[in-house]
Amino acid sequence: MLRQSLLIAAVLLARVAGATPLEVTEVSPGIFVHQGVHEDFGEHYHGDIANIGFVIGQDAVAVIDSGGTYAVGKALREAIRLRTALPVRYVINTHVHSDHIFGNAAFAEDKPEYIGHHLLPRAIKQRAESYLANLTTMLGEAANGSRLVPPSRLVESVLTLDLGSRKLVLRAWPVAHTDSDLTVMDERSGTLWTGDLLFCERTPSIDGDILGWLAVIQELATMPARLVIPGHGQVSADKNTALEKQRMYLQTLLDDVRRGIKEGRTMTETLSNAARAEEKKWILFGTVNSRNAAVLYPVLEWE
Repeated sequence: MLRQSLLIAAVLLARVAGATPLEVTEVSPGIFVHQGVHEDFGEHYHGDIANIGFVIGQDAVAVIDSGGTYAVGKALREAIRLRTALPVRYVINTHVHSDHIFGNAAFAEDKPEYIGHHLLPRAIKQRAESYLANLTTMLGEAANGSRLVPPSRLVESVLTLDLGSRKLVLRAWPVAHTDSDLTVMDERSGTLWTGDLLFCERTPSIDGDILGWLAVIQELATMPARLVIPGHGQVSADKNTALEKQRMYLQTLLDDVRRGIKEGRTMTETLSNAARAEEKKWILFGTVNSRNAAVLYPVLEWE
C-alpha cells in the first residue's frame, strides 16, 4: 500500500511539473531502458542516441547512463518519477562518451553519488572542453544546462551497490572500447548492462584498444546473464550471439588493416577495403567503419 501511494504521488508530481518523461520499457521487473536512435554525431544529432535507463530497488534507484544532454537527463528523471518516489541514490556512468554522460547534471538536486571507472575523471578532464564545444555547435540552445559531472565515487575493480533487496555489481575493465569502461550486473534478474562494450545493430566504434576489446569480449562471454543491455541497439536475451557478431566485426577489421599494411597499401586504400565483408550486417557502417580503420592504421603500422 505504501509503495502504491508513493507511485501515485510521483505521477501527480510529474504532471504538475509539466515535464515530458522519456519513453522507457520495463525489460525485467524494476529495470527500465530507453533505447537511443541509430544516428551519428553531426548536423542532425540531438543527444539521444545511447541506451540509458534505471533500476528500482526496495529503497532507492540507480541511473545507468544519463543521456547526451541535460534535457535528455531531465526527461529520464521524469520517467523515474512516473514510476517511483524513491530517491535516486546513484548515477552510474559506463564510460566517458558524451552521449552517455551529459545528462548527469539533471540529477543534481537528488544529490546522488556519481559513480564511474577510476580513470573516468582523467578522461572527462581531457575531453571536457571539446565535448562541450561540439555539443553547443551541434545543438545550440538545446545544449543549455549540459555539463560534465565527474564521478564522486570510483570503481577500481569491483563495487557492489545495494538498492534494497537488489544488488548491482559494478566492474571496471582494462582499456577496450575506451579507457573507462564499466559494466553493471543486476544480480536479482541476471541483467547485464554493458555500456559500449557491446553494440547491437549499430557499428561498434573504437576509442580505446581493439586487442583489449577483443580480450574483454571473451571475458564477457563467460559472465552468466539472462539479459544483456548494450550501449546501443536492442536488448537481447542471447548475449553470446551478440558478442560473437561484434567480435567477428572487430577481428575482421583488425585482420584487414594488418593485411593492408603488410601489402604496402596506403592508408586511403586500406580504409576503402577494411571490413567490407561486414558492411551489410551493421547500421552506420560507412561512417563509423572508416573512422575505426583510420584509428587503427597508424597504431598497427608500429606493431
